[in-house]
Amino acid sequence: MTSEARDSAVNRGPSPLATPGAASPERIRTLVFDDHDTLAAAVARRLATVIRERTAGGGHAVLGLATGSTPLGVYRELVRLHRDEGLTLRQVVTFNLDEYFPIAPDNRHSYHRFMWEQLFSQVDIDPANVHIPRGDLHGDDVPAAAAEYERAIAAAGGIDFQI
Repeated sequence: MTSEARDSAVNRGPSPLATPGAASPERIRTLVFDDHDTLAAAVARRLATVIRERTAGGGHAVLGLATGSTPLGVYRELVRLHRDEGLTLRQVVTFNLDEYFPIAPDNRHSYHRFMWEQLFSQVDIDPANVHIPRGDLHGDDVPAAAAEYERAIAAAGGIDFQI
């Protein structure tokens, strides 16, 4: 069962954290799910909708991805949607939130390895469209790499959906 986190009939107004200069204040709909599997399936379906809408005319979808145990169900469901329902990620560009530092990408604790094991190797995403912060840089190179990462996100058109 899914329910609203608060009474949707009551207009509580815009978020007090609205972005200055934004065209209109952001209103975030909050849903509460009975279990993690139902939540993961709902998030994956929403991601699939974003992917299909953005790529329908030949464009691309830009996803911001997280790691850890929380999004695992979402990634499993995306793999299932790809395998069983033909969801393609060929026109998807991803940017991961973070990476450990210092760490090699093939280290068993790295987020780079985690994402390839849990999602990317099981779908048809173009490896050139996968962006994960590097954990194997020299410390002096991190600020420039972070700035370049931000530029790459902007060049991709920004994040369409962030997990």
